[in-house]
Amino acid sequence: MTQNSVLIIIGGGIAAYKSLETIRALSRRGIRSRAILTRAGAEFITPLSVASLTGDKCYTDLFDLTDEAEMGHIELSRSADLVLVAPATADLMAKTANGLANDLASTALLATDKPVIWAPAMNVRMWEHPATRRNVRTLKGDGGIFVGPGEGEMACGEFGSGRLAEPTQIADAVEAWFDAHADGRLTGRHVLVTAGPTHEPLDPVRYIANRSSGKQGYAIARALARMGAKVTLVTGPTGLTPPAGVDTVKVETARQMLAACEAALPADCAVCCAAVADYRPQIETEHKIKKERGGLSTIALSENPDILRTLSNHETSRPKLVIGFAAETDDVIGHADAKRKRKGCDWIVANDVSPGTGTMGGDNNTVTILSEEGEEAWDNMPKAAVAGRLAEKIADALLGKK
Repeated sequence: MTQNSVLIIIGGGIAAYKSLETIRALSRRGIRSRAILTRAGAEFITPLSVASLTGDKCYTDLFDLTDEAEMGHIELSRSADLVLVAPATADLMAKTANGLANDLASTALLATDKPVIWAPAMNVRMWEHPATRRNVRTLKGDGGIFVGPGEGEMACGEFGSGRLAEPTQIADAVEAWFDAHADGRLTGRHVLVTAGPTHEPLDPVRYIANRSSGKQGYAIARALARMGAKVTLVTGPTGLTPPAGVDTVKVETARQMLAACEAALPADCAVCCAAVADYRPQIETEHKIKKERGGLSTIALSENPDILRTLSNHETSRPKLVIGFAAETDDVIGHADAKRKRKGCDWIVANDVSPGTGTMGGDNNTVTILSEEGEEAWDNMPKAAVAGRLAEKIADALLGKK
């Protein structure tokens, strides 16, 4: 499996159904999953449902000869960067704490050389039992990381500690682990990233804009920061929380975005992901324009500054690597490559935003990287995964790796 991958072990219990949403939450963060479903877990969810979300086979049987030939349990236990047990039952924790291995899940847990995150889920009496508390101490002493359990009403009707942590909490813990163990290859490098739309005001109420959510640009800023880069994120209006560890500059208009970008120079790399409005109203009124007076029937427009072209041709502080984005609805590659040549940038990331793709505002993207060397098409994947892969490619370029 590739970087940022998790082997998720799904224990038995009613909370097993939440593992499906946990896989989704990890995917939205660009983290791939491979799964082992215990026999008890399969009483609550099916291997097919798990496999459909991971995009990989769901592993269940220790003695499946095909799996042993193609993906032995030792290799499976070490195939990911991290092991996640969610839900972690009292039985799974007891087996691991005491070195027992009689099925695929417990064997993988003993054979792995990777860190293990435990997300317990069980009845409150089971959680509070001295044997369980002893096993938890042992697992923590062995380096195990715990998420939860939470407190609340349980499926059995009792109330107390033992509820599985919410899928987003579990995914946050996994993501935090990856953040803490990032490779830092871009330490000492400065990267400028633009994101989101720009709003070009017509009056105090209305503006010209587009459908950009900012998700792809924010994900890129975060991925670069995780690699140690000093990141300046210049963002138009979005509903997103700025990534931690990133210098965020909030702007509204294209002219403000250009000014903020130039103020952030010099930079080693600029990633122009923002969907900047091409035009703005020539006149911004101080009062709301009334349609009854015909004020909205004709709007005179002026062309906005071209941020990508300006940075690509900057006379004094051109970044070593300038990357643009091309959101197209037809002849995607042709229009994008023409834009690359016209603007003078080094790479263009072409993405199809035609109706039905769900790219604008969605969580996934399908991109093609265009440069002088040719084109490199990537499969559809979460925007966080696109960001991680692009950050790796940027690091390779800045560090001179082919």
